[in-house]
Amino acid sequence: MTAPLLLIEDTPSLQMVYEAVLRGAGHKVVSAGTAKEGLARFRDLTPEVVLLDLMLPDRPGQELLQDILTLAPDTRVIVVTANGSINRAVEAMRAGAYEFLLKPFNEQRFLHAVDTALAERPSPARPNGGASQPAAPGTDFVGSSAQMRQVYDRIASVGRSMATVFITGDSGTGKEICAQSVHAASARATGPFVPLNCAAIPRDLLESEVFGHLKGAFTGALSDKPGAAAVADGGTLFLDEICEMDLGLQTKLLRFLQTSTIQPVGAAHPRKVNVRIICATNRDPLEEVRQGRFREDLFYRLHVVPIHLPPLRARGEDVIEIAETALARLSAEEGRQFTRLSPDVAALFRRLPWPGNVRQLLNVLRHAVVLNEGAEVTLDMLPIALHHERERLSDAPPPPDPAPAPATDTLGMGDLLGRPLAEIEQMVIEQTIAREGGSVPRAAKVLGVSPSTLYRKRESWTRNGTDG
Repeated sequence: MTAPLLLIEDTPSLQMVYEAVLRGAGHKVVSAGTAKEGLARFRDLTPEVVLLDLMLPDRPGQELLQDILTLAPDTRVIVVTANGSINRAVEAMRAGAYEFLLKPFNEQRFLHAVDTALAERPSPARPNGGASQPAAPGTDFVGSSAQMRQVYDRIASVGRSMATVFITGDSGTGKEICAQSVHAASARATGPFVPLNCAAIPRDLLESEVFGHLKGAFTGALSDKPGAAAVADGGTLFLDEICEMDLGLQTKLLRFLQTSTIQPVGAAHPRKVNVRIICATNRDPLEEVRQGRFREDLFYRLHVVPIHLPPLRARGEDVIEIAETALARLSAEEGRQFTRLSPDVAALFRRLPWPGNVRQLLNVLRHAVVLNEGAEVTLDMLPIALHHERERLSDAPPPPDPAPAPATDTLGMGDLLGRPLAEIEQMVIEQTIAREGGSVPRAAKVLGVSPSTLYRKRESWTRNGTDG
């Protein structure tokens, strides 16, 4: 750690307690008692992690949070607030706080939040507070939304490590592009990048595709064939749709991760390879574990650094940025002269839900470019399916006001008072996930945190036997 932790707490006794706990765990810490002093210390120290009490004597902590994140967006701010101020904590998370702690909390919870924040420090190669850049120039990643800047930061952070990366996201969000970006940002960039789609290969052939086989090992094995793991030696093996892998092969993959050795089908002896693993799925991996379709020990072995790719509909103006970039490329490929979207097309693109995500958008644009001429993509050039969707959006009545949730589905203050902090946090998160139909990404959006944060917390509850 290049800078101490910054603690902004106005109660002297609590300040002393927090300092003692942090220093006892080996952390350096500098404290401030007011928002003014805290901001001055922040400017001097540029700490990676800030512990911020939301109730300060001279200024609301939420305002100070915004100042800190404006100066250095990568800062992990852990907000601290009283038991009766959970709404403030949730608002702070939506405003960009990394984590929140409700007083009173225990020492273990306190240190866990700090250690987790420190473990997700940004890449040292990027100036503190500087604008995020795409992690791997030359890939097809396009977009400058806040959601994608977080993805780029995570890619830059993990690129230089050997940690296994687990990418989640809906179909068409660019999981393979993300994997390529991690590879390109790594010291293995000059080595091979070998993608393997576990859903596209018959199960009885998947072991051979991953680990290889010798001539005569089975009917149809007419020659020796190196598997994807051997081809990726010195580089990166990308296992797409990992949750489609057969349970028997999952056992062999786990052994491979533990030993770094492969044994082709029919071979008498294993051999060592040096491969980094990146995997991806469009499913909820924890649900696959719960349903017995994915080994729990393999999940925890693979799920070291999670990266979640947001759906296109949640990326704001990225849809226009992607469309304009793709339009220029497709026009050049097809010998056309398109340079822009019409205002009506741009407005429609912003409204569409894009269930197929970026892949669907690219297909729409290719359709328009191949079948039409001109400088501007207009509404009449779009596929008929989008016109039906446009009509549906135009004819749809405004959504009704949401019905009030039944009393049994709402956490009141009486439900929270007197409970341990960890239990309160789990209750809030699990109820939000339930209200969002079991969708972790949608619940994360409601709570204003990244889906990986919720996956990480649910994993810890599962490991500790407290899954509700």
